[in-house]
Amino acid sequence: MVSKTDDIPASVPNCNQVDLADEVDGAQDSKETTNTSLKDSCACGHGADTAMMNGGGAHDHTEEVESKQDGSGEADGGEESNEQEVIVIQDTGFTVKIQAPGTEPFDLQVSPQEMVQEIHQVLMDREDTCHRTCFSLQLDGNVLDNFAELKSIEGLQEGSLLKVVEEPYTVREARIHVRHIRDLLKSLDPSDAYNGVDCNSLSFLSIFTDGDLGDSGKRKKKGNELEQIDCTPPEHILPGSKERPLVPLQPQNKDWKPMQCLKVLTMSGWNPPPGNRKMHGDLMYLYMVTVEERHVSVTASTRGFYLNQSTTYTFNPKPANPSFLSHSLVELLSQISPAFKKNFTALQKKRVQRHPFERIATPFQVYSWTAPQVDHAMDCVRAEDAYTSRLGYEEHIPGQTRDWNEELQTTRELARKNLPERLLRERAIFKVHSDFAAAATRGAMAVIDGNVMAINPGEETRMQMFIWNNIFFSLGFDVRDHYRELGGDAAAHAAPTNDLNGVRAYGAVDVEGLYTLGTVVVDYRGYRVTAQSIIPGILEREQEQSVIYGSIDFGKTVVSHSKYLELLEKTSRPLKVQRHGVLNEKNEAVELCSSVECKGIIGNDGRHYILDLLRTFPPDLNFLPVEGEELPPESQRQGFPRQHRHRLACLRQELIEAFVEHRYLLFMKMAALQLMQQKANKDTNKTPSSEAPALPNTETSESSSETSTETLTESNADATQTQKSSSDAPKPPATEVSTDGADQTDDSTSADSPATTANGPLEPAATQNGECKSPLEDPKSREVVLNACKAVGSISNTSFDIRFNPDIFSPGVRFPEDSADDVQKQKQLLKDAASFLVSCQIPSLVKDCLDHSALPMDGSTLTEALHQRGINVRYLGTVMEFVDKTPAKAQLEHFYRIGISELITRCAKHIFKTYLQGVELSALSAAVSHFLNCFLSSFPDAVAHLPPDELVSRRKNRKRRNRVPGGGDNTAWASLTPSELWKNIASEAQSYYHFTIQCESVDQVVERYGLQKTTLLREISVKTGIQILIKEYNFDSRHKPAFTEEDILNIFPVVKHVNPKASDAFHFFQSGQAKVQQGFLKEGCELINEALNLFNNVYGAMHVEICACLRLLARLNYIMGDHPEALSNQQKAVLMSERVLGIEHPNTIQEYMHLALYCFANGQLSTALKLLYRARYLMLLVCGEDHPEMALLDSNIGLVLHGVMEYDLSLRFLENALAINTKYHGPRSLKVALSHHLVARVYESKAEFRSALQHEKEGYTIYKNQVGETHEKTKESSEYLKYLTQQAVALQRTMNEIYKNGSNASIMPLKFTAPSMASVLEQLNIINGIIFIPLSQKDLENLKAEVQRRQQLQESGKIEEQTEDSPLELEDKIPID
Repeated sequence: MVSKTDDIPASVPNCNQVDLADEVDGAQDSKETTNTSLKDSCACGHGADTAMMNGGGAHDHTEEVESKQDGSGEADGGEESNEQEVIVIQDTGFTVKIQAPGTEPFDLQVSPQEMVQEIHQVLMDREDTCHRTCFSLQLDGNVLDNFAELKSIEGLQEGSLLKVVEEPYTVREARIHVRHIRDLLKSLDPSDAYNGVDCNSLSFLSIFTDGDLGDSGKRKKKGNELEQIDCTPPEHILPGSKERPLVPLQPQNKDWKPMQCLKVLTMSGWNPPPGNRKMHGDLMYLYMVTVEERHVSVTASTRGFYLNQSTTYTFNPKPANPSFLSHSLVELLSQISPAFKKNFTALQKKRVQRHPFERIATPFQVYSWTAPQVDHAMDCVRAEDAYTSRLGYEEHIPGQTRDWNEELQTTRELARKNLPERLLRERAIFKVHSDFAAAATRGAMAVIDGNVMAINPGEETRMQMFIWNNIFFSLGFDVRDHYRELGGDAAAHAAPTNDLNGVRAYGAVDVEGLYTLGTVVVDYRGYRVTAQSIIPGILEREQEQSVIYGSIDFGKTVVSHSKYLELLEKTSRPLKVQRHGVLNEKNEAVELCSSVECKGIIGNDGRHYILDLLRTFPPDLNFLPVEGEELPPESQRQGFPRQHRHRLACLRQELIEAFVEHRYLLFMKMAALQLMQQKANKDTNKTPSSEAPALPNTETSESSSETSTETLTESNADATQTQKSSSDAPKPPATEVSTDGADQTDDSTSADSPATTANGPLEPAATQNGECKSPLEDPKSREVVLNACKAVGSISNTSFDIRFNPDIFSPGVRFPEDSADDVQKQKQLLKDAASFLVSCQIPSLVKDCLDHSALPMDGSTLTEALHQRGINVRYLGTVMEFVDKTPAKAQLEHFYRIGISELITRCAKHIFKTYLQGVELSALSAAVSHFLNCFLSSFPDAVAHLPPDELVSRRKNRKRRNRVPGGGDNTAWASLTPSELWKNIASEAQSYYHFTIQCESVDQVVERYGLQKTTLLREISVKTGIQILIKEYNFDSRHKPAFTEEDILNIFPVVKHVNPKASDAFHFFQSGQAKVQQGFLKEGCELINEALNLFNNVYGAMHVEICACLRLLARLNYIMGDHPEALSNQQKAVLMSERVLGIEHPNTIQEYMHLALYCFANGQLSTALKLLYRARYLMLLVCGEDHPEMALLDSNIGLVLHGVMEYDLSLRFLENALAINTKYHGPRSLKVALSHHLVARVYESKAEFRSALQHEKEGYTIYKNQVGETHEKTKESSEYLKYLTQQAVALQRTMNEIYKNGSNASIMPLKFTAPSMASVLEQLNIINGIIFIPLSQKDLENLKAEVQRRQQLQESGKIEEQTEDSPLELEDKIPID
């Protein structure tokens, strides 16, 4: 088996289908594709990274790049120690017996690290003990401490008996008990997921797999009885169908029709108990209505729950007779209500049967943009939560509100010397971050909804600031003309996200002693709210006194501080920030190591905080016209610089990384070239003896020059690799071709010395030339390095070191005279970086889309693909124009379409934002539905429905000058018309993206760009947080609007926050991938399992990165032949993807496809088909039928249908796949050849030999032209052609015989065989890029040598670029091992 990359040399047996490559694994991640080296023998998740990096917009790229390179260093050295450490953590578990009142003792597997509390959690979840909350665990009569680790408890060992002992209640315990019972009653109710609360989210997998896959394999062995499978897909899933229904997005789950156990459970109006009853032990009173309509009043007392004699209007706390005193509410209710007893038991059975991943909370809230009409039921706990902001005083925390800042900073200060400490620290950081994000989101909504009092209530609404729950909230408006010179409100809107990116970057560098604020940016109801943790003491002081580093007035006055310089110096290299001087108001030079806006404040807690990190990264000159400055021609040709809304446009961290890597490569090439020339000169000056060139070490100076070249080029192998992996492979200008050759020969000399610089471009030459002076003693080599440094703009003359000065071009910042040269250099560097984005990164993105190593499917995956290459979304228009001019535009149609729909929905979002700000709360649903009608409905004169009491409230409102932020009372929004909205969208596209949309209505746009209205609806809803009723909308009616106000169910916040990373787990994951790629599957599998443990340790059970881990594990299990295990891991991956990313996220669609393959391999055919149909439905909804990935999906469906002998259906899907493959891969692609072969096989099964022959001939021709006569594939194809011809002849003979002799002809029985499952599975593996090749060790060695040889040839420019799609297309995909 061979890794799936698009371009495997023809010498590999059996594998041109590998062409199907990376699309398989949502490989939107170019990095991954590159690192697949050839001799690997696996075909696994080279897209696993996609999900990994999926986290939050700007993935902390520094880490990624470093770890990519550290990998090689650590993998050998550090790995052993790491593994040692891990073993420590995983002390062997043991079993204890647990005895609860009224149940049989049962065994429980525990691990020494667990706390006693975790056993409590298990018991509260188990079916037979779930109704108990107030108990202690006792060992030999001693009560165990809840927070003790099991290993610290004396006498606790294998087989110990723990007793569950009921404890007396307190008010707190009684509340917890009621809340828990309510949670159990609601455990199957999806309304929390629809309402986006408590980190619940939807998952529908179990509907398609009929429960848990693991059991269903054993439960119903229908595997081979094909008759029972109903294979016909619903009409709308068939190829060519035009309807895109919404309702199937959320199939109805029969479990969700809840069995009613209780009609009402609520707090009684008699609470709290009066003093005399308190002294009898009454804690609180509950009121209930049973299913049998019995109204009861219950007392919660210290001893438990009992019926009292109160009614709705009379208070009588005496126990009823009988009082049914029970320690648990469930026991009490089971005695008084038979229906409760029956239904509660059934409910708990179902609850326990659900997969845990369907019910565990996600780390961050996921919102659903569609929901059915959910009945609003009475719920005491929900009501209580809404009014007592429960987040303020979390139940388990003594004292009142949480001090977020203290928690965020203390977790950062935890020790991190060894693995257990680091895990503990990362886990704490992650937990606090996700809690903080939830609290900040809740607070931001409260602020906009007007439920929080401002701290400066006298000022106008835009200027108000708020504090809630120890979090500081400010609105994204330009108050006090702070941003006047930078673009006013537009700048104030962009600043928070820039600031968040800065916080993310500094957080990732993680310097001890430097602190950033917890920061969350929330967009809600058209307002942008920034939520920050509060620096202790900052509210008591004026800002001028507190700031001891940086500037509060954009550089007019500047101060610095030695401690800050020392701390920031440590971030200077990883963040590429240059230390520089600026002038203050007295014209004195002040040293800074960040932008001037970055402020340093020492809090009352003595910590050094930095805030306002909005200019952490250098400005983007393509969007910052500066008088008297010319951009390089590459930028000018594309029409840059362009005027932008604000002057805060900066380059992304990913771009800085890619640019520095690119420069590093140039540096290596130049140095190598010059050294070669020197060497050549020397050799010619010598006595003409033949051995001189052969023995370069004859002369000392020469040997020193030789070593320095080695040190320089060593990391070159590394750099070439990383540079490719950063997916920018700019073609060097013609003059440098010779360099390539020179560079390569030199490289081969140093190839045997191990690469010392694991750290690639970050500090390569510094370590070698900085400290190890010896190689540079030679003045000539020093000069070489100096020239190379100058040429690439390095800030040091002796080593490669590129950093940026973020203050260049900041208005108001002045530099000292003596740094004029430096400033000039920096300006040039910024111009080069800006033109690098346009001339290298954008073309490389388009190239990746052409060769399908990047496959965006919707807006979010497109944005991600741009961001991974460091391209900001404001370049979207430029990218679209570039695609428009590309010769192969037809093969980029899918990309273009997604780009256009993203551009349009983003413009609509900008307009929607200001539109919403003027809408008062009572008119919100009317306003949103009106906007959607104008945006999507064909109905030409959409009229808004004003709320009926509009006129009454207008008069009252005039008097109140001081309103809440979200309180606008005007009705201007109602006058919007569709034509006006589309005019605005077109002008927004022109002014923001510099892209021209010539369309006046939604129908023209849909017609012109081939968009779908459902796709546009999904994109705009997801971007703005709208939730709509799930039903079929008639967008195209010209007589009535598509949406009414009843269709708008909710509006959610859109939240941006930092995603803390699990670094150790990530390293394990990467070394696992590396091992797998080297063909060591077993070791790889172990490492990835280890990574999975560590991820679970840090993130808990649910996280995108765990999802990637599970997908890769499942793939490895599958390749190693463990199908059931593959199925179980992949099932978890699907569930997790649905829960964490969303039910119709592109990654979820991919996961469904993988799961279907493993189901098929496990003989669960009907499930496999259901899953594939689900994937196809989701894909149609998200991006429509015309997408390269659809070809893969349809080939899968067609093959499975062929396997179950549904030939006609199978042909519809396979022929569609053939058409799409032909369109996107070109008619001569090997993918197309394979598609022809699959179609031919179905025709053969139908005994239509003529059509079969025709298709197989097409395939044969492609193979012959692409890989030659002698290649295995071509031979296979020609064999199959012969076989088909024989069959056709035999059939003809039989027919002739019948014609001649009539009914008494002697007919030879013809062989019509249903395809065997094995042959179908083999084809499925091939198209999904999983290929098993029995290669001996020797074959592998030969293959490796061959790859290296070709690599070298290619690098020296001897292999010309081959025609597209040739299987030999090595390009830059196979790095040297």
